[in-house]
Amino acid sequence: MDDKERAELLKLLNNKSLADMQREVDVYISQFKEGYFSPLAMLARLAEEVGELAREVNHHHGEKPKKPTEADNSIEMELGDLLFILICFANSLGIDLATAHDKVMHKFNTRDANRWTKIDQ
Repeated sequence: MDDKERAELLKLLNNKSLADMQREVDVYISQFKEGYFSPLAMLARLAEEVGELAREVNHHHGEKPKKPTEADNSIEMELGDLLFILICFANSLGIDLATAHDKVMHKFNTRDANRWTKIDQ
C-alpha cells in the first residue's frame, strides 16, 4: 500500500470514531435478550475470526490457493468481523477502546521509541 492509498484508507476510517463504533455495536447487541457472550466465548470467537483472516491472507498472499468450491471471502470482511468481535469484547468488559489505544500508543512511543529505523534517518 502506497502513501496515497494509506491516506485514503485513513480518511475513510476517520468517518467514525471508536466511540461511535462501540455505541453502534452496543445498540445492535442490546436488541437481543442474549446480550454479549461471556469473555471466554468472546475470546473463542476472536480466535476463530483470526483463523479465518489467516486463511484469507494465505489464499491471497501465500502459497495455498483456494479450492474452486470455497467461498470468496475477503480480507476486508475478515478484518471487519475481527473488529466487530473486538468491539463486542471491549463493550462486554466496559473497556473504552480509544483509551486503550492511547495507552498502547504511549507504551510504543516510549518503550519502542528507538527500536526501529526511522524513515528520515
